[in-house]
Amino acid sequence: MDNLDNILQKAHSGWAYLVLLFLLLAVLNALIGWSTNKEFTSKDRKLALITLIITHVQLLFGLILYFVSPLGKAALGDMKNAELRLTSLEHPLINIIAIILITIGWSKHKKLIVSKAKFKTFLIFYGLGLLLILSRIPWKLWS
Repeated sequence: MDNLDNILQKAHSGWAYLVLLFLLLAVLNALIGWSTNKEFTSKDRKLALITLIITHVQLLFGLILYFVSPLGKAALGDMKNAELRLTSLEHPLINIIAIILITIGWSKHKKLIVSKAKFKTFLIFYGLGLLLILSRIPWKLWS
């Protein structure tokens, strides 16, 4: 089980770089599109969709890891320890909320017609998701 835990930890940590990169790109793209009144194109849609998919894959890695790692569910009883609380409660909960916001942003944009509104939706929901994720990365453990 330690080997599986180690593989999942490396996958989760490595994939996080992709999550952050694509979220940053999607948020910057939305900011530029919104502020310049750019037309929303298939390129913008694809970037947002790829970002959505990458965050959901990260969620799957994280959920599996949560149930096999000693830093996950098994550590929930020790809430006085800040590092254990971060990895067993705060990190998963806040990141699930972030991915829910990203998913809501994706769903809401499909109902919109005006390009500026689409960019604004991505800017708000993907931006909030990015901020939440950045706020709960266990920086000391991240390799």
